[in-house]
Amino acid sequence: MKKTVLLLTACLVAVSGLPSCAQSVPEAASSPPAPLAVADDAYRLGTGDKVRIIVYNEENLSGEFLVSDDGSLSLPLIGAVPVKGRTPADVAVDVRNRYADGYLRDPRVSLDVLTYRPFFILGEVSKPGTYPYSNNLTVMEAVATAEGYTYRANKRKVLIKRAGETEERVYPLTPDLKINPGDTVRVLERYF
Repeated sequence: MKKTVLLLTACLVAVSGLPSCAQSVPEAASSPPAPLAVADDAYRLGTGDKVRIIVYNEENLSGEFLVSDDGSLSLPLIGAVPVKGRTPADVAVDVRNRYADGYLRDPRVSLDVLTYRPFFILGEVSKPGTYPYSNNLTVMEAVATAEGYTYRANKRKVLIKRAGETEERVYPLTPDLKINPGDTVRVLERYF
């Protein structure tokens, strides 16, 4: 707001620049602020994810649910809902449609992921193992979670087996290399 007021004041003071100022005012006033973070709508649910489903004005149908080993959620009244490999938005629409089919009139449903399934890190790190996933996790942050590299670690490339894939792939180790929930990261040994 102050920026727009200053811009308008500057335009009024500089009479010779009035046409160019007038053109820049609507642009400055209409441009929305840049988003802080972009939501990842491509996230796919999988075994081990914990979600919160809220069916508005229906406390008995709302709650926290864990995606089971068979990739489904067991929900009140409607039973098992397959969710593995589907986005949270798709699942929310499916749950809404199932409740609307003879149970509730115009249900409103929201679904949030509370806890992502863990990631795994092996190889030349101080403490290999299973760790909780956090949003936008990079390989370097995963290594830090595992208390750093060993002295033999290869810091140029890493093997990652993405959740749902059958084989590891080699990736160059860069600061922005992201991992996803359920991924297995293997830090290789370097050769002299």
